[in-house]
Amino acid sequence: MGHWFQQNIVEPGKLPLLLALSAFVLTFAVTRMITRMIRAGKGPFRNITPGGVHVHHVVPGVVLSVVGGFGAVASGHHGLAAGIFAVVFGVGAGLVLDEFALILHLDDVYWTEEGRQSVEVVVLTASLVLLVLAGFSPLGVDELSGEEQQSRLGVVLTYLFNFGLVLIALFKGKARMAVVGTLIPFIALIGAIRLARPASLWAKRFYRRRHRARARAVLRAYHHDVRWAGPRRRFQDLIGGAPDRTPLPGPGPGGET
Repeated sequence: MGHWFQQNIVEPGKLPLLLALSAFVLTFAVTRMITRMIRAGKGPFRNITPGGVHVHHVVPGVVLSVVGGFGAVASGHHGLAAGIFAVVFGVGAGLVLDEFALILHLDDVYWTEEGRQSVEVVVLTASLVLLVLAGFSPLGVDELSGEEQQSRLGVVLTYLFNFGLVLIALFKGKARMAVVGTLIPFIALIGAIRLARPASLWAKRFYRRRHRARARAVLRAYHHDVRWAGPRRRFQDLIGGAPDRTPLPGPGPGGET
């Protein structure tokens, strides 16, 4: 059954990747559901605090990622073992990236504004893996014809050129476009030719004396954030839960601030 599924539904060699992606997405969804129940005080789930130490789920996630990663390398791309280790790795990766913000800030920011970074990374990771499964590959030499394969120099130069576009987009502060551009060169090209984000390394280096370019960059970034910040926040809240609202500073005793 597994052999038929891989031959007729999934491109040969990509079944472990599909299993890993499915386990990754499912683990993230289940983990977010459990953490939201714990946050609301509902259900049988509670934080794990042996000896008063809060054990975050990134800890078992790291262990599972290591076991699944090394097991997948050792087992190859085919067979039952490859599928099992792919699932183990997907579960571990889901647990780890669900607390990506904690690793980045070295602080428990799960239900804060900074915690939204975990949701962004999970969505971006799942999207990239899905693109690879759909056939987009940054090294798609297998799609070249026999004559094209004889001219690998052109292929290498093309990838180097695209890598340069990715770096430019990254330096311009367009991290999402840079990552997606590694798989879809057209996205990297758009990110490379458009104005940089005002706080990016590119803007600090090249817009320092170009006041008009800096003003345009600030204006474009403002309009972009106004247009997309709301929908992006609602989407993140939908799949990851809304962060805690930080209370505004109020008057102190006696009405003093």
